[in-house]
Amino acid sequence: MIKVENVKKDFKKVVKDQGVKGSIKSLFNRKYEIVHAVDDISFNVDKGEILGFIGANGAGKSTTIKMLTGILTPTEGNVEINGKIPTKNRKEYVKEIGVVFGQRTQLWWDLPLVETFSVLKEIYNVDDDAFKKRMCFLNEVLELDAFIKSPVRTLSLGQRMRADLAASMIHSPKVLFLDEPTIGLDVAVKNNIRQAITQINEQEDTTIILTTHDLNDIETLCQRIVMIDKGKLIYDGTLANMKGQFGNFREVNMSLENSDEIDKLNFLDTFKLKKKDISINKTKEKVSISFNQDKLSIADMLEYLLKNTNIKDISVNDVNIEEIVCRMYGKEVSVND
Repeated sequence: MIKVENVKKDFKKVVKDQGVKGSIKSLFNRKYEIVHAVDDISFNVDKGEILGFIGANGAGKSTTIKMLTGILTPTEGNVEINGKIPTKNRKEYVKEIGVVFGQRTQLWWDLPLVETFSVLKEIYNVDDDAFKKRMCFLNEVLELDAFIKSPVRTLSLGQRMRADLAASMIHSPKVLFLDEPTIGLDVAVKNNIRQAITQINEQEDTTIILTTHDLNDIETLCQRIVMIDKGKLIYDGTLANMKGQFGNFREVNMSLENSDEIDKLNFLDTFKLKKKDISINKTKEKVSISFNQDKLSIADMLEYLLKNTNIKDISVNDVNIEEIVCRMYGKEVSVND
């Protein structure tokens, strides 16, 4: 469905000396440097797949999405979606994609929502029967009836996000790009949006690319992740494999009589660990220890803690995906291992 082959995107950036003299000089003799926003990345997405596309701010993911949607043209490489090149035959291409930007809306601010949908119906040339069936499906999945006659400006953030998702689906797109679809929403509304996305994917076999900083979205919706950093692809694989390869860490959470007790323990020498194998965070009474279970077994860790501290409560948990990603970006693990 989606093919991205050796794609690069470069931008020219003006470089000037500091101060007023530097600004004046740059007016007459401009110097440029080339910024490699996206640097030779390749990946494929199958039909009906939900792909988590993640990266830190400035990693190049927004630039990549803009190339996939046809807003930007790659400097080098090829992008093909459902047999079409996004920057060519734009009118035909946009009929096959839907886009939701969490911080921007495609809805008309002062129009009632139902009229906004009618306008989009005409823009995408959706016939009457297809539009009626479509609205029945979207009402069922996204529960729009309660506010569909309200002006967009009166909608809550959660209602607007559901409305934006519906607007992107009016023309039954084959590919859906979701950029931060749950940003700013409370937990209950986030869960509703995630359920709706899952239902749309399952019932319509819609291919979805999801970009988000909320890693709960990734864990809930995606089986596969593509991660980029500084324009380069650093991981492409399943969420399960990421946890297996980079998530061999467990976390012990304890309540102690005095958290300073933990300072007297020497994990590195006792278990012959490296600094990257263990990290400790503490407050006045609580301590969290994250450790590499390939280097130190849970049984040995618990035995050591129970012998050397006064524990009031203790629990052992898997390290969540957010910490795994932080380790990857912090170069605490090697993505080539």
